[in-house]
Amino acid sequence: MDVFLGIDVGSVTTKCAVLDDKDNLLFSLYTRTRGQPITMVQHGLKQVTEHLPPGARVAGVGTTGSARYLAGVIAGADVVKNEITAHAVAALHYVPGVQTIMEIGGQDSKIIIIRDGVVVDFGMNTVCAAGTGSFLDQQASRLALAIEDFGPRALESQTPVRIAGRCTVFAESDMIHKQQMGHRVEDILYGLCEALVRNYLNNIALGKEILPPVVFQGGVAFNKGIVRAFEESLKTKVEVPPHHEVMGAIGAALLAKEDTQRRSASSQFKGFEVADVNYKTSSFECKSCANVCEIAQIFVGSKVVARWGGRCDMWERTSAAAK
Repeated sequence: MDVFLGIDVGSVTTKCAVLDDKDNLLFSLYTRTRGQPITMVQHGLKQVTEHLPPGARVAGVGTTGSARYLAGVIAGADVVKNEITAHAVAALHYVPGVQTIMEIGGQDSKIIIIRDGVVVDFGMNTVCAAGTGSFLDQQASRLALAIEDFGPRALESQTPVRIAGRCTVFAESDMIHKQQMGHRVEDILYGLCEALVRNYLNNIALGKEILPPVVFQGGVAFNKGIVRAFEESLKTKVEVPPHHEVMGAIGAALLAKEDTQRRSASSQFKGFEVADVNYKTSSFECKSCANVCEIAQIFVGSKVVARWGGRCDMWERTSAAAK
C-alpha cells in the first residue's frame, strides 16, 4: 500500500496526516510544537510508524507551515508549500464548491478567496495575535477554564457584553473590567468571541468578498462560540470540515501525491530512522548584498545538511559544496 505523508509545523502546533492512495485519512497527529520544531517533527514520524498499516510504503511527503523548510529537510520532502496553497487544496478536497476559507491557528489567521477552484486572493495577519489560538488559550487559563470548555461555556451566554477586541492588550484589560463590573463569565466569553470575529472581519478579511460556501479551518474551529459568532456576523452557515485542525497537513499530503504521480518519480523520503538523528540549527546574516538576509542552516554533526532563508538562491546553490 502506498501512503502519502503531510507535515504542518506551526509556531504553536505540529500536525501530521497520512493518506492512502484513495485520499482517505489513515492517521493524524495534532500536538504542541513547544518551541522545538525538530523534536516535534521527529516525534510525529515516530507516531506515524506506530500507526501505519503493515506493508505500507511512504510514496510522497509534503511539508507546510512556518517551519516547512526545516521539516522538509528532516523528512526529505517531495514538495514544500506555503500554508495558503496547502489549506486551499485540503478545503477543496472536502468541500469542492468552497469559495471562502477562514483559517485561524495558534499565532496566525488567514482568509483565502477561491473562485472556480482557484485561489484568487488571500489575506493574513501580520504582527498582532489578537483572535488567534494562543490568545484564547491565555484567556481561558486566566479564567481557570480548560480551552476545551471555552466554546460550550460561551454558548450559554444570554446577554453577551461588548469586548474591545482590536488588540490583545485592550481585550484582556476590557475583560478584567467587565469581570469587576459583575458580568457573568459566559457573557464575557461570548463577548470575546464576537470581538475576535469583528477583529478578523475588519482586518484580515477587509476588502475581501466573502461568499458561501464558507469553510472554517484550524484549531480555533474547535471553538463553537467562535463558529456561532462568525455565522451571526456573516449571516450564513459556516462549515467546519472533518479533520479541520490538520487541514494544512492533509493539503501537504495531497500535494505530495500529485507531485510524485505527475513526475512518476520515487519519493525523496529519508525514512523513519531520521527520527533518531541528532540535528542542530544555527543562522547567520548574509552580507553579499544590501538585503542582509538571515540564512538558516541545519547540521548533522559538523556537516551542513541544508541552508535556506535568502531572497535569492545563493546559499541554496552553495549548500551542496558546503556539505
